Amino acid sequence: MAVWIQAQQLQGDALHQMQSLYGQHFPIEVRHYLSQWIEGQLWDAIDLENPQEEFKAKRLLDSLIQELQNKAEHQMGEDGFLLKIKLGHYASQLKSTYDRCPLELVRCIRHILYTEQRLVREATNSSSPLGGMMDTMSQKYQQINQAFEELRLLTQDTENELRKLQHNQEYFIIQYQESLRIQAQLSSLSTLPPADRQLREPTLLSKRATVEAWLTREANTLQKYRLDLAEKHQKTLQLLRKQQTIILDDELIQWKRRQQLAGNGGPPEGGLDILQSWCEKLAETIWQNRQQIRRAEHLRQQLPIPGPIEELLNELNSTITDIISALVTSTFIIEKQPPQVLKTQTKFAATVRLLVGGKLNVHMNPPQVKATIISEQQAKALLKNENTRNESSGEILNNNCVMEYHQTTGTLSAHFRNMSLKRIKRSDRRGAESVTEEKFTILFESQFSIGGNELVFQVKGRVPFLVPDKVLWPQLCDAINMKYKAEVQSNRGLSEENLVFLAQKAFSSSSNNPEDYRNMTMTWSQFNRESLPGRSFTFWQWFDGVMELTKKHLKPHWNDGAILGFVNKQQAQDMLMSKPNGTFLLRFSDSEIGGITIAWVAENPNKRMVWNLMPYTTKDFSIRSLADRISDLNHLLFLYPDRPKDEVFSKYYTPPLCKQPLIILLLPTNPASGNPTYMDHASPAPVNHAHTYSIYPPM
Repeated sequence: MAVWIQAQQLQGDALHQMQSLYGQHFPIEVRHYLSQWIEGQLWDAIDLENPQEEFKAKRLLDSLIQELQNKAEHQMGEDGFLLKIKLGHYASQLKSTYDRCPLELVRCIRHILYTEQRLVREATNSSSPLGGMMDTMSQKYQQINQAFEELRLLTQDTENELRKLQHNQEYFIIQYQESLRIQAQLSSLSTLPPADRQLREPTLLSKRATVEAWLTREANTLQKYRLDLAEKHQKTLQLLRKQQTIILDDELIQWKRRQQLAGNGGPPEGGLDILQSWCEKLAETIWQNRQQIRRAEHLRQQLPIPGPIEELLNELNSTITDIISALVTSTFIIEKQPPQVLKTQTKFAATVRLLVGGKLNVHMNPPQVKATIISEQQAKALLKNENTRNESSGEILNNNCVMEYHQTTGTLSAHFRNMSLKRIKRSDRRGAESVTEEKFTILFESQFSIGGNELVFQVKGRVPFLVPDKVLWPQLCDAINMKYKAEVQSNRGLSEENLVFLAQKAFSSSSNNPEDYRNMTMTWSQFNRESLPGRSFTFWQWFDGVMELTKKHLKPHWNDGAILGFVNKQQAQDMLMSKPNGTFLLRFSDSEIGGITIAWVAENPNKRMVWNLMPYTTKDFSIRSLADRISDLNHLLFLYPDRPKDEVFSKYYTPPLCKQPLIILLLPTNPASGNPTYMDHASPAPVNHAHTYSIYPPM
């Protein structure tokens, strides 16, 4: 639920606190009328401490003003006229206030949203539905931002300590040179007469003793400073590793998972911009600490003092290099995946992106990315970091692209717009494996350096779509339900009854209990290699045919709930036998891919029977729609359980004035007496041809 809806329900002191957030700097009316838009923006993605982020803040300000103006233009009536004036005034006021400092707008709105969330959370004791996804996401983002703030303070502290160490070391070197000068003066006394030597030597000896004592104390102090600084860097790197693990191993992996699901019909993957902002903060902090560690090493070399500091600095340098290497290699991602099914001589596109390219100045010498197609075995070896020959399994045209830096968005990416698979080398297939089961992946590779060629990286982006040998049935249910809704473009997914029907079909089972299938697994062979019992097609071929038919011809009826669909012949009979004559239902054909049949109950001289028409397919519906065919069938009176058919389907009937060929199904009074006949009529032209269709015999 939106935060603003909850915030309006606050009472007492919490309500006063919420109201105090608003004023001329940000009117509460703007929050109210743009609540959905405001809560949908990534305010946390902007680094308020980075002046270069100002262009992002300016874009948000401009968008906010445009939203206000759009809202004002759509106000109607007398009250709308006054609101139109007020909203237009607020748009001008906000532009005047924040146009020169858009980062302050971000700071203001971020503070408002955080405070509202806290007030609502406290008011509901974190036990209401508000403690759901939005609140969880907000808390998670706050934790990440707090960790970045802690890292910033730690890095600033070590920078100050490093400067202090450098200052003290420079003074130490000056005093050391003074001790050398005193020693040189003592050595030169040997050339003087004894009287002069005795006069000057005590003073020089005293100075030398004082300086050497100071140097001894200061050397110990410098060594302590170095060790303290190294320990602080260790603490910073520990927090850096933890933060990087959260962002790369949790958030980025989740984004890749959402990308996988989007390819199977899931919601679009969002949040890449905020991921990039986090990765850029990581890169900036890591690089600052790396430079500090290198400066500390330079100071040690400049003034070697015996002790464990050399080993500590080597360890720190190795750790920070590992951290930055993991960051760079993990943030080379495939932003837009190529199609999951590729055809030769067919153009396709893909986009790769380096999330830290701008911060590490990789764009100063734009790297080139190469795309090659490799076998599944090579891809598995790469995932295990095994050394494999980069032998291509085919040839891709236009497979080289230079990464481009986009100043307005701060992204470094390569857009492959016109790739084409020219040829593919197939491996020897054994057993029942078909050509469509042979899997390949497109590998994106690049090489670039950072820090003036200090570090050179070879990065590889791999398509993360791995097909397991078997999955639990509930997991498969989630996937096919997601795919079905996406293909049919419907909010009506598969019900539990539908999924039980599919389980019965997949496992050749008669159980109606969903729990019986919860721990069952389906192998790839069961899914799309082995034919269903008594059929010439697989489970997936049948289900894919259902999706295709529904998408092309049955979508409105599925959305209306007019199609039960996932019902077998016996179930249809059991459901219809207790209903009045003429009651019918629509179910997907068991015997034909991409077919739907009509089952109805009718009386004959001996007993009531359930009849099934031969399945309709895409070919049939390209001639005459389902609704018109149902209209033609006078024996069909009620859609199961008891809805008059015209009430359900009349809005989809073809208007009678349309000069289109009609196909009218004539059923005998007694269905058992013979086959029905379809007759094509073109009005007013005479009949010119006829087709005969069969009825399935009753159970």
